[in-house]
Amino acid sequence: MVSSSAKTVDEYLSSLTPGREQTISTVRNLILGNLPSGFNEVMNWGMISYEIPLELSGPTYNGQPLLWVALSSQKQYCSLYLTGLYSSQDQLEDFQARWAARGLKLDMGKSCIRFKAFDDLPADLIAEVIRSKTPERAIDMISLARGQRRE
Repeated sequence: MVSSSAKTVDEYLSSLTPGREQTISTVRNLILGNLPSGFNEVMNWGMISYEIPLELSGPTYNGQPLLWVALSSQKQYCSLYLTGLYSSQDQLEDFQARWAARGLKLDMGKSCIRFKAFDDLPADLIAEVIRSKTPERAIDMISLARGQRRE
């Protein structure tokens, strides 16, 4: 996995090749246009991360904000991390079926969707997933998936 040492999103974007910068910027704009308020866009884990701040989530096991969505440029492809999909097997299977219904090939790893160009993604489906959870709802899902109850 390629990890960037960039400190800001702008620094990260400017470090990419022009074609890759365009792809990442287009997906970033899709994310920003659909992300509910309350998430923070930061550089973390060597990629553009959209996180739930500790002020909302409370303490975490590693002291880091909860990662919800992330975007990165790898050597051979780009990666879009939609962590909320993995908290429910039903939601994951529904997402996979809806992707397949669009006639697009889904290249999905354990924690990411791999793509080479923006046109490889069903933008409406990605937007719907990103738009579907507020930070509070995301925290509830994470807690439920971990077998915890939120106070």
